Amino acid sequence: MTDTASTAQAAQRPLVVFDGDCAFCTASVDFIRDRIGPDVDFAPWQRLDLTALGLTEQQVETAVQWIDGGGGRASGARAGALLLRRATQPWRAVGTIMLVPPINWLAAGLYRLVAKNRHRLPGGTPACAFPNPTQN
Repeated sequence: MTDTASTAQAAQRPLVVFDGDCAFCTASVDFIRDRIGPDVDFAPWQRLDLTALGLTEQQVETAVQWIDGGGGRASGARAGALLLRRATQPWRAVGTIMLVPPINWLAAGLYRLVAKNRHRLPGGTPACAFPNPTQN
């Protein structure tokens, strides 16, 4: 990769990939976009070429994904923290704190709890529930 190509890739805004079929997830993205305004792009995974992004359907169905222009990747609570770090204060500070132990452990646990129960939360629908691999 040339220096120009590296610079162009690093200058790209990070991409936050979410579940566009989940009403809770979509409402959360709308809230974050409107009220927090981080310098990122959002896209529902259903409209993306996951293979080109190096993601699997399982990854995007179970957690929000972060892809930055420099090739950095994160998911779940870490993706949320990195997103907040691209916003203005006080959100930038909140995102930074979310990356520090033991806060990051708590954030990861809370993220898993919310993600697992997103279909039960306000705005959630049955489409928000994780697919159950044992059901056919």
